[in-house]
Amino acid sequence: MALPNIFEKSVADGVVARINNLTATTQPKWGKMTVGQMLAHCNVTYEMVYENKHKAPKGLMKLMLKLLVKGLVVSETPYKHNSRTAPAFLMTTEKKFNTEKNRLIEHITKTQALGMKAFEGKESNSFGPLNGTEWNNMFYKHLDHHLSQFGV
Repeated sequence: MALPNIFEKSVADGVVARINNLTATTQPKWGKMTVGQMLAHCNVTYEMVYENKHKAPKGLMKLMLKLLVKGLVVSETPYKHNSRTAPAFLMTTEKKFNTEKNRLIEHITKTQALGMKAFEGKESNSFGPLNGTEWNNMFYKHLDHHLSQFGV
């Protein structure tokens, strides 16, 4: 079954509504991140698209990511609870809830406005060129996983 299309306004609005149901004190159902850390963690995916903040892996590391990780990230298969994450996504310091929440909503809104066609064949920081469906799966699945982690 296909994942909801984050590039559709109604789906993006639904995700934003879920984010707006979070508070600075919302507790996770599993995992160690605080809600502020989780929002910052979700922002990393978009930082890799819109900002030059994270170095892209090169050579053997990029090949390994494409061969071993890409399929897990861009497929429709849900993530398992407490799965390992890439170093750029690790959040070890406290994050400001409202700052990270607003950034994430801006990223989702911008991505939806650009639309799936803007992402067709776009280079991923870690996985090389992805098609629109792969970008959708990566964006939506990650957000859904962590919003579910926090009960929204």
